[in-house]
Amino acid sequence: MSTGQGGGTGGGAGGRMADLASRMARLGAQLARADLRAVEIATTPRDEIWREGKITLSRYRPVTAPRLGPLVILHGLIGRQTMTDLEPGRSLVQRLLAGGVDTYVVDWGNPTRADRFLDFTDYAEIFLGEVLAAVSRESGAARAALFGICQGGVFALCHAALHPQRLKGLALAVTPVDFHADVEDPEPGHGHLNLWTRNLDPDLIARMVDDWGNLPGELTGAVFQNLAPARTVSKYGADLLEIAGDDDAFETFLRMEKWLADRPDHPGAAAREWLVGLYAENRLVEGTFMVAGQPVRLGDIACPVLNIYGARDHIIPPPCSRALGRHLRHAPYREVEVPTGHIGVFVSRRAQAIVPPAVIEWLEGLD
Repeated sequence: MSTGQGGGTGGGAGGRMADLASRMARLGAQLARADLRAVEIATTPRDEIWREGKITLSRYRPVTAPRLGPLVILHGLIGRQTMTDLEPGRSLVQRLLAGGVDTYVVDWGNPTRADRFLDFTDYAEIFLGEVLAAVSRESGAARAALFGICQGGVFALCHAALHPQRLKGLALAVTPVDFHADVEDPEPGHGHLNLWTRNLDPDLIARMVDDWGNLPGELTGAVFQNLAPARTVSKYGADLLEIAGDDDAFETFLRMEKWLADRPDHPGAAAREWLVGLYAENRLVEGTFMVAGQPVRLGDIACPVLNIYGARDHIIPPPCSRALGRHLRHAPYREVEVPTGHIGVFVSRRAQAIVPPAVIEWLEGLD
């Protein structure tokens, strides 16, 4: 009896070890062939229509007659707008185009030390105002809708509050509004970024920005990786072994890694406002955050607002995004919950079935 049980267990363990060895061999072969430099993301055809220094605005080429929009995708300075067009089949941009949305995208470029004095006034007021004017000239439409993502959503909120009649509509995704609302999130793994940033010494941030000029992209990337160390270990271990031999899944993994590795430096003045004025002092919901010499008052936003958030977002906890509804006085407001984390809102298969249809339906309601 004992021998039989031992043989069965040994056979089972032997089979698992053989499977593991096979997966490791397949994964090793895939890694040996991989060339991250050759991996392409954001391949949907587009044409540059405006440029100011390093900043560009492009219009995606329509795949069907545009019937909605114009819609301007506005990412922040942390990470790239290419997340919305990661790959065919996981491209928010392609699904919007298929739905007849006249779609534009802003690329902030690669800030250098020469850009260290650019602040929220430059991005949320001056550059964004020029972008909207360029879209109007190109499309012939008097007003456009903005689709602000993460920090780009804060830029969009500021502009919408300071110019209540300028926008046709305002869509947001994984956008922080109340930077202290993480305390309302019951999930223990959420809100570490908020807590950590609130406890940074403002003088340390000032010295860091003064010394470096900009916030290095490598630093922000390292911070995000360390927010969930167990997930990071799993991603490069068990999760990677799970997709061994699946070339499509491996290609998606490489595209994600390319996006994650592309972290531009964050202009120093804007970084100080982001970390101190917003994360530490929560000035946006207090009505004391200043842009172009004026306080940003969220209650002044008048255009329809669509607010999309990830239910499992540990970077921007859901309460930090959902707080917007409490601060709007006049704007029609709608929320969409996506059962994913921060990046999954744009690339997961479940999100592809939720986010593009929600945005298209919302745009239809604007016309």
